[in-house]
Amino acid sequence: MKTKFSLLLSLLLISAFVLAACGGGATTEAPAPTKAPEPTKAPEPTQEPTAAAPAGTLRIWADDTRAPILQDLADEVLAAYNLELVVELKSNIADDFKTAAPLGEGPDIIVIPHDQAGTLVANGLLAEVDLGDKAADFAPVALQACTFDGKLYCMPYATENLAFFYNKDLVPTPPTTWDEVLEMGRALKEAGKVDYVMAVTGTTYDAYPIFTSFGGYIFGKLPNGDWNPEDLGVDSPGMIEGVKWLADGVKNGDLPADWDWANNHALFETGKVPFIMAGPWALSRIRESGVPYAITNFPSGGYPFAGTQGFFINAQSENVLLAQAFLNEFIATEDVMLKLYEVGQRAPAYLPALEKIDDPDLKAFAEAGKNATMMPAIPAMGSVWGNWNDGVVLARDGKQDPETAMKEAAAKIRAIIANKYAGMINVPGSYQAQAGCPGDWQPDCEATFMTKGEDGLYHSGPFNLKAGDYEAKVALDGGWTLNYGVDGKENGDNYKFSLTADGTVEFVFNPETKLLEIIVK
Repeated sequence: MKTKFSLLLSLLLISAFVLAACGGGATTEAPAPTKAPEPTKAPEPTQEPTAAAPAGTLRIWADDTRAPILQDLADEVLAAYNLELVVELKSNIADDFKTAAPLGEGPDIIVIPHDQAGTLVANGLLAEVDLGDKAADFAPVALQACTFDGKLYCMPYATENLAFFYNKDLVPTPPTTWDEVLEMGRALKEAGKVDYVMAVTGTTYDAYPIFTSFGGYIFGKLPNGDWNPEDLGVDSPGMIEGVKWLADGVKNGDLPADWDWANNHALFETGKVPFIMAGPWALSRIRESGVPYAITNFPSGGYPFAGTQGFFINAQSENVLLAQAFLNEFIATEDVMLKLYEVGQRAPAYLPALEKIDDPDLKAFAEAGKNATMMPAIPAMGSVWGNWNDGVVLARDGKQDPETAMKEAAAKIRAIIANKYAGMINVPGSYQAQAGCPGDWQPDCEATFMTKGEDGLYHSGPFNLKAGDYEAKVALDGGWTLNYGVDGKENGDNYKFSLTADGTVEFVFNPETKLLEIIVK
């Protein structure tokens, strides 16, 4: 029996045929002919009759993992509803959509993580989604991730989070506290069996289970459950304690000083560390390495960030209802959801598909993420990442004590959220430490802020630099939420420049074209 969305899709397509047949214009009564025309014989057809043109087109932007599965639906959609399905491959979907949608050039549907949707919702670029009688078939936590101001904006299809991995040959029984992690790891290190106690793959998202173990958090919540951007936890006591645990680990030689993602995964996969925190996206390489691993919960009650992947509808599209019906009829099925699971190795958010999964690793991920915090999908989160990372790095490298580093990072974030730097234009880059900033890549460093000249352009410099290769880009409002790279593209590639000898660099930014001129002398 067809659902209401199937009937809706049929009615929409029937309407399209009717409008096409009527020509879309008003009708008038034809004048009576003065003489009946002579009957003529129809000419013989010169070619086979062609099939009717599709009644409509749906365009989807997806990445290289999901696009093939969606494109495979094209024949089925065409046969069932005479609807052409066009799937376009994109790597920076959210960024490109932000530019294209307001111009009416975006697709009907995009496939992105929920935390990239907050700004799009705030800008009115996404339409509400109605799951109808299928709403109960989706995981509540996934639906909540796609809910903004009480309204649902996506059809979720997968959830993901980190989990705690350990080497079964080195550690028969997993640790339950971070003290035990240190005790077990140090014993193995002293015995010459490993190089470090644990691998560390990042400063913020990847280390979040450590911070939450000590009571740290990013944002608090309002009574209605929405994130509270005024309750920032980057400098909370728990966050500072977690950063101290990491900094002490590096200082004592228990943790590597290099937290490169690939390098640290290689440490675990070659048996040089007994522990690592990793996500399902790393599962294939860990399995292929042959390391004897097991997955368990985080020590000391820590919990990770969680994410939801979903289908979002373009509010500017002329096919919002068609897109809605397509999602309910063709995406919300066991077959499609299981195919998406197979290529992505993320737990299905569609419960009928989740029930079909019998993967012990996936179940272990689900258990480790049982109390996970969905990534805050609010615009204020864009102000957090860079400064949060900088604070952790300064503490890790021993350049500041953890408390000072995190309090200064939090002060910068609060200033950005409060719009202290609203309207400011900067050129953060790898040159800034030489220009008088506390470090490189500081979008809020006042030493490199640009000033508007009489020519209407923004200028900064000259800055004295040593010979070398450098990179930079334009950032607005003291943060990374709005930035421009090569060719004036939002979130574009970094500009690169070089000095063959010690000299100076000046920057000129055109606010109309968003282009940056770099003058090296």
